[in-house]
Amino acid sequence: MYADANGIRVHYQVEGREGAPWVTFVTGIANDTTMWDGQVPVLQDDFRILRIDSRGHGGTQATEGDYTFDILIGDVLGLWDTLEIRRSHLVGLGLGGSTSLGLAIEHSDRLLSLVPCACRAVMVTELASIWPELVEQVKAGGMEAIAETTVQRWFTEEFKAANPDVLDSVRTQILGTNPLGYFGCVAAFLKLDFGNLIERISVPTLFISGADDQRGGPPTVMQDLVGMVPGARHVSVPNAAHICNIQNPDGFNEVLGTFLRQPVG
Repeated sequence: MYADANGIRVHYQVEGREGAPWVTFVTGIANDTTMWDGQVPVLQDDFRILRIDSRGHGGTQATEGDYTFDILIGDVLGLWDTLEIRRSHLVGLGLGGSTSLGLAIEHSDRLLSLVPCACRAVMVTELASIWPELVEQVKAGGMEAIAETTVQRWFTEEFKAANPDVLDSVRTQILGTNPLGYFGCVAAFLKLDFGNLIERISVPTLFISGADDQRGGPPTVMQDLVGMVPGARHVSVPNAAHICNIQNPDGFNEVLGTFLRQPVG
């Protein structure tokens, strides 16, 4: 499905029970809506599910120039307005997790709850030095130039050896990313600095990490964020690295489903 929102054409999917509470899933960088395929079956009986391709990713239109998190947040809000979604649970991983944090800071009134996964609230030097190099590789050789190294970084060695079909599907997501969208989102990442602003978040919040994530949003980073959001909790999914919802969908789904099904005030 497609809709005009925030000045671009946004690709999205809607599934689940009509009239049920909305759950919105926002993708990570170089991912598309298929990254959430493992979550839909366990939630669709109880929720109305919205999956969104981030700007320049999957089927969503890319625009030239640097993106900001304000732009990415505006894409989500714009689609909600177009679809007349007043409030929704919000789940995002990586880029989508940071987008969800930013949305919750300024628009908690639009949320039923918040689930940022494997993400950061502030860019750190360790990562800031890596992104420009990746951009140069894509400029020289397209998304193919980083597809393999990215897949290798996102999962544990044991999982990669046992699940070549999953790696193939994730490579397809990476290769389907518009380079303009990749460049734009990297620019947003490099300026990421929510800092103490996340103290403003005023909805039930669950941080989820992959226990084996070493860089994207490690458990230690996510636990630090918990202390800044009133009433927030953190759960680390075992046997999972950065893309924890794909590497251990059963563990991830148990944590997410339990949280989403709690009564919302």
